[in-house]
Amino acid sequence: MAQIRGTAGYNLGGQNTFGGPSMGDKGDDPSPLDAIRQQTSKIEDFLDTLSDPVKPYLPAIGRFLIVVTFLEDALRIITQWSDQLLYLHDWRKIPTGLTHLFLIVNVLAMVSCSVLVIARKYSDYAVGGLIGVVVTQALGYGLIFDLNFFLRNLSVMGGLLMVLSDSWVRKSKAFAGLPSVDEKDRKMYFQLAGRVLLIFLFIGFVFSGTWSVWRVIVALLGFVACVMVVVGFKAKFSAIMLVVILSIFNLLVNNFWTLHEHHPHKDFAKYDFFQILSIVGGLLLLVNSGPGKYSIDEKKKVY
Repeated sequence: MAQIRGTAGYNLGGQNTFGGPSMGDKGDDPSPLDAIRQQTSKIEDFLDTLSDPVKPYLPAIGRFLIVVTFLEDALRIITQWSDQLLYLHDWRKIPTGLTHLFLIVNVLAMVSCSVLVIARKYSDYAVGGLIGVVVTQALGYGLIFDLNFFLRNLSVMGGLLMVLSDSWVRKSKAFAGLPSVDEKDRKMYFQLAGRVLLIFLFIGFVFSGTWSVWRVIVALLGFVACVMVVVGFKAKFSAIMLVVILSIFNLLVNNFWTLHEHHPHKDFAKYDFFQILSIVGGLLLLVNSGPGKYSIDEKKKVY
């Protein structure tokens, strides 16, 4: 791993192939980008050593966390069935028969597709079904124009795209023949789309809530990590950083278990808690599989 990081492969510090002075003769001061790479490489090596015992289980943990918000949502619909029907009928003006059908289809789709994602079976159809649930719920509950809801669900869909990409990676490894060019490109495009969508949660975080010194610090750190994830520069390191930030934020802010059973914000806090867990799951898949072909990390291995 260490051989492909930093300045390796760039012929730096060696003899110039055209007989001119070597790069070492021109000065030993590294560029800021190289300095960042060296420092983050050391941190990545340390984190790799720490995470070795859990690394084989990361894909399973990531997949479970991604779908846990759908499983919680299905359970909530079942336990609050009459309240859900009342809201859809009285506030959304959906006819009685359609309200029952809407809830039944959503519960069945969320449970069955989540189980398929965890079991790594028919991932293409399972991910498509869960994305369909996100879209139909946004329309059914009238939340499509809620900015915070919209950004959070974009991030959840980013996590689902990471599941899809991860399943294609595993599928290509399962066969002896090399995957076709179209299949490889499709996988890389979905990895790129998943990386971009995952960071939308942090945009929602920046534009919601009250500002404080700690919030500004967290927002700045998160912004830097998000940019690194999108462009694929030290993507694993920045994804780990986002996992830590989001996990701490989730425990401190969305601690629904401390609220009274009839507290008006309990359901909202629980919903937000499990949605952030889903996005953390997507980031864990990114840590496991890497940023993909369309990233700075991958490009610097080639040139």
